[in-house]
Amino acid sequence: MPATLIRRATRADVDTLQTLLEEQATHHGERLEAGAEALERHGFGQMPLFRALLAERAGQALGFALYYPDFSTLRGRPGVMLQDIFVRPEGRGTGLGRALLAEVMTDAADWEAAFLTLMLDRANDKARAFYARHGFVPRGDYDLLILEGPGLAALTDG
Repeated sequence: MPATLIRRATRADVDTLQTLLEEQATHHGERLEAGAEALERHGFGQMPLFRALLAERAGQALGFALYYPDFSTLRGRPGVMLQDIFVRPEGRGTGLGRALLAEVMTDAADWEAAFLTLMLDRANDKARAFYARHGFVPRGDYDLLILEGPGLAALTDG
């Protein structure tokens, strides 16, 4: 079996990342709101807002991780916020998820990342078990909230 390569994604990988994101969204019964242009602009433009890693075997993408800097005022340290991680079915159970997590931290060494935070669907028991096996624990008693659309407009308009 050919070796799996994990590497940082480049602008040339935008379509592959978009495809993987679409597969992930479908897996969760969701739909993406933006296309590859948003990935290119915000990840590979003048001011990149995220990094992504691709896992490949024999030139085929098996999975990805998309992440950006985080900062904990309680810890006084920078970390990583893992926005998305996805492994295609043929790569699951092979250690690829763990390898992607480890490579995220290696790649974030330049911002002195000391911790890794991620969001987890409360109903995803398989993912919860995977992360628990690797030592992940809840980050405080917090729920992540989001403000967008009309609520955000009302906040910023006055």
